[in-house]
Amino acid sequence: MILVAAIIFALVFAWFGVTRQLGTMLAELTSPAASNAGQVAETAVSFAPRDPLAKWLEANIDRDAISFEKMDSALRLSEDVVRLSPYDFRWWIDLGRAYEQAEKFDQAERALKRAVGLAPDYVFPRWQLGNFYLRQNRSDEAFAELKKATERNVVYRDQVYSIAWDYFEGDTAKIEEIAGDSFENKLSLVKFYAVKERAQDSLRIWNSFSEEEKNRDPGYAKIVAQGLYDKRFYRSAVEFARQTGIDPDAKIETVTNGSFEKAIGDAKETYFGWKISPGEKLEIKTDSTQKKEGVRSLRVLFTGYSGDALVNHISQSVAVEPNKKYRLSFWLKTENLKSAGTPTFEIINANDDKLINTSKPFPTGSNDWQEITLDFTTPQNSEGLFIRAARAYCGDICPIFGTFWIDDFRLSRQ
Repeated sequence: MILVAAIIFALVFAWFGVTRQLGTMLAELTSPAASNAGQVAETAVSFAPRDPLAKWLEANIDRDAISFEKMDSALRLSEDVVRLSPYDFRWWIDLGRAYEQAEKFDQAERALKRAVGLAPDYVFPRWQLGNFYLRQNRSDEAFAELKKATERNVVYRDQVYSIAWDYFEGDTAKIEEIAGDSFENKLSLVKFYAVKERAQDSLRIWNSFSEEEKNRDPGYAKIVAQGLYDKRFYRSAVEFARQTGIDPDAKIETVTNGSFEKAIGDAKETYFGWKISPGEKLEIKTDSTQKKEGVRSLRVLFTGYSGDALVNHISQSVAVEPNKKYRLSFWLKTENLKSAGTPTFEIINANDDKLINTSKPFPTGSNDWQEITLDFTTPQNSEGLFIRAARAYCGDICPIFGTFWIDDFRLSRQ
């Protein structure tokens, strides 16, 4: 009889253990939005009546219903979940949501505060409490909690900045008050301002860092430089490119490496340096045998090149001020240059890709060094220029032969 009793006890214990685990598994694997969620929840609760996860599933199904009876049922079930597992902050957050949905705001606040108290170092409870305060138009308390969320998590940090941006209608003083003095928070703010197209604010925050702080995460600043360049905020982008070492010699209103004295790197690794790309029957390289000044120039050799443009082969971006008068000058030498459509140099408004000015086509034949000048005024919307090689149109098939050298590019304010 003792043996039989032991076997029966073992079987009963195993049955309850297995059914509880099965109920938990069903609740864990089922979304409240699933079409059979109601039936699964009922089964899960019958198998594991004291499992908070099964009760949670049932509560969430009722919470999505429109009727007041279901909402009241969801609230009672959420309270049952907390009673079954009173030290899990997740259930207190859910209970707070249920109370808020039932417009029991005092109880909702207490439940969310309890969640924060159970997990004071976790970001999610503070995020939930802060958003609750914001929905109650209690902005001071809301951003006090949300500010704490920014201290430990970069994802929530950007979301908090976005909420503050909308709530305070782009008031940078308010946003920076929320960011505080933390280096990590302010670094995120540099990128946030860049995304929001507040290039000057992004640069202002960046320049508030010490050199040591700037060197902590140079890759971050490079991302910002890329973002500002892509959004065509060239005056701010040139500062990031210079300070991060992408283009260490780049300056506003200056042609970088205008005399080709320094090596020309990969076109994909520069924003404000020369972008040089040879092509079929087109050779482009620096040349120390011919130069106007210094020790080298840039030589371009054509051996039957028939492309209708050169814009993808020689170009540079230059940051400028809007609505200002400038002069671009450079020196040119040709040798046996032959074509009905010889090269030119164009100045393009980098903010809308419209032509500002272009040089006369280069002279054919062999010609000694001569200075080419282009006077122009930058448009009101201009932050940058594209200085680039082009050629006069001479038909779809129009080969060009010969060589030209260019040297000593200078941009000056008039």
